[in-house]
Amino acid sequence: MLTVSTVNVNGLRAAAKKGFVEWLAATEADIVCLQEVRSAVELLPAEAGAPEGWHTVHADSRLLKGRNGVAIYSRQVPTSVRVGFGVPEFEASGRYVEAWFPGLVVGSLYLPSGEVGTLRQEQKERFMDTFLPYLAELREKAAASGCEVVICGDWNIAHQEIDLKAWKANRKNSGFTPAERAWLSRVFDEVGYRDTLRQLHPEGPGPYTWWSYRGKAFDNDSGWRIDYTVTTPGLAGRAVSAVVERAATYDERWSDHAPLTVTFDWPSS
Repeated sequence: MLTVSTVNVNGLRAAAKKGFVEWLAATEADIVCLQEVRSAVELLPAEAGAPEGWHTVHADSRLLKGRNGVAIYSRQVPTSVRVGFGVPEFEASGRYVEAWFPGLVVGSLYLPSGEVGTLRQEQKERFMDTFLPYLAELREKAAASGCEVVICGDWNIAHQEIDLKAWKANRKNSGFTPAERAWLSRVFDEVGYRDTLRQLHPEGPGPYTWWSYRGKAFDNDSGWRIDYTVTTPGLAGRAVSAVVERAATYDERWSDHAPLTVTFDWPSS
């Protein structure tokens, strides 16, 4: 079996003090993808940034210190790694890192969040416009090498109405605009990737992976499903479980996101 977890840690140094280290020590995952690490690896406590028993690949933002940052933790040593996806604007932004293993390519993605009507949304759209052809290229390259692909991360888009609680109030907001949702549909319908959680759990609403710290969003389960494990069809066909590890209580949260853990009937080595 192969188990892959993904979580936006909302600052790894802070998460390490709240429960991330304990969660990592207890997880049965073979691979863990992190987003929004927000720190260079040398500034992280060892138990969070380079924990015993894990091989780690970090890609921090060299443009905005203390922002963004992605990582891949694996039980097995990658055969090769790549930071970025070949687009100069985003190469040093800490938004994508990729690791290759025998038969498997893993990407950790932190897609920009955006804000409608601002430069941030324009940046998000440029990222999407350039990342889509890379996804197609990666699928072809991986297939030629006999590999399946899994892209884990915070995609910052809720795909369908069942993917967020207050969908009617957010139809014009970043993360749920028609253009963003259509782009994610292209990832699935045009490029041919699969949304493993929705494949296993086609009915909604939810489960959600992010809840605002404001108000009673977590207690009322008023969340968004914006964290995805997106795979090539061959790997998706081997998915046997997909679980959002939602904290039991608000006080037990160590991020505003919850880990999404997917298990595949697939060799892990």
